[in-house]
Amino acid sequence: MRENRLQDPGRITQACYLSYLTGRRRTWVAEDETQLLGFVCSDRDDARIWALFIAPESEGKGIGKALLQQAVDWLHAGGCHKLQLSTEPGTRAEGFYRHLGWQSLGLTEEGEVGFLLTSPSD
Repeated sequence: MRENRLQDPGRITQACYLSYLTGRRRTWVAEDETQLLGFVCSDRDDARIWALFIAPESEGKGIGKALLQQAVDWLHAGGCHKLQLSTEPGTRAEGFYRHLGWQSLGLTEEGEVGFLLTSPSD
């Protein structure tokens, strides 16, 4: 990844990731015949997009938008109407979320930019 690199990869354990495969947490991946192109993880308990990453060589092809929409649709179907996420300020990701209609909430306590997306029925 070019941006939003995890400073301490040890923070994300295998158990943490595995918890995003079933139940009220889900992960979707985009891949071709030989490689992972990107992934998104979401959590219905927090109504949150936990992660969205696209391989640099796959950027600009609509993969991030499609993955994000999959997660948003799943969260909305599960009764989540106010979705949140955060990203590093000044990144392409920040512009990506703004372009897709996510509303900026300003900086979080962790120094990231928080975003909110409400469902069309709200």
